[in-house]
Amino acid sequence: MRDADVLVIGAGVVGLAVARALTLAGRSVVVVEARGAFGEETSSRNSEVIHSGIYYPTGSLKARLCVRGRAMLYAFCETHGVAHRRCGKLIVAADDSERAGLEALARKGAENGVADLRMLSGDEARALEPALACLVALHAPSTGIIDSHGFMLALSGDIEAIAYRAPFLSARAAPDGFIAEIGGDEPMRLSVGALVNAAGLSASRVARGIEGLDARFIPETLFAKGNYFALAGRSPFQRLIYPAPQTHGLGVHLTFDLGGQARFGPDVEWVDRLDYSVDPARGQGFTEAIRRYWPDLPDDALTPAYAGIRPKISGPSDAAADFRIDGPERHGVAGLVNLFGIESPGLTSSLAIAEEVAARIA
Repeated sequence: MRDADVLVIGAGVVGLAVARALTLAGRSVVVVEARGAFGEETSSRNSEVIHSGIYYPTGSLKARLCVRGRAMLYAFCETHGVAHRRCGKLIVAADDSERAGLEALARKGAENGVADLRMLSGDEARALEPALACLVALHAPSTGIIDSHGFMLALSGDIEAIAYRAPFLSARAAPDGFIAEIGGDEPMRLSVGALVNAAGLSASRVARGIEGLDARFIPETLFAKGNYFALAGRSPFQRLIYPAPQTHGLGVHLTFDLGGQARFGPDVEWVDRLDYSVDPARGQGFTEAIRRYWPDLPDDALTPAYAGIRPKISGPSDAAADFRIDGPERHGVAGLVNLFGIESPGLTSSLAIAEEVAARIA
């Protein structure tokens, strides 16, 4: 007898969304999570932004699932009472060298299906945000912010079985699926029909513990740390403010939570271990980056806030990689779906990723 139809490894936002989608489709699902609560890693250490879908190559999973996921996420928030705000954002070109990149971003966004983008002159942007300094700006009104904890709490409400402090150890093929070994204070052996590896930062390690999965199909997960600094005092901006994007991040941008607390970040710091401390010395680099679009940032207005770590499958000298949703058609192991490199826009895309995973193990 099976213990469950599907075992989902990882209770971050994507793992929870996948488990919910499968549960609503009539599957019996067990979620195992190594930490003591849901979303304690990447899912709770980010900007909490609902992205519109403009940054990603047209036709990529990131582009398609972000645009689809954004619509699904706003609808979910409305029906489930999850706090959010469609505040919009301005992406700014500080000088003429960034203008062409911003115009290309607008074209890519339109190709990706983001229909409400608008290029603004500097005067038009300052009419919306008087404290802003820029040559031109791209207005993305469908961008928003969300209470990520509230979202994950709502997702978990539809899931019958979540085991915390229950790290995945290994899995081997069985006649009708897998036998999975789970550690922790109360070790378990579970017989399941399918596995979904949604372990985020640990996805590569989890994959190496699945017997029969060829190592060729397991990318190395690299850690890109993003530091955040909080703004002391009131923000002069009503919208999110982003600089022109960089290769492995979106630049040091201004966001705020639903209570109005403004924060800046993340930067990109490549690390080899999980370390969530924020070095106050990095504040100088933040100040220089911020003053390109907010010259009046007061001295000593930034204080270290928090850090998150993104699971990258491309390195510092590589182009940013797409999401990987690897099903049996890729690796040949029936009943297994591995999720690799689920970083930004993973929060925005989570419901669409779940839809995709559910279809692959139908």
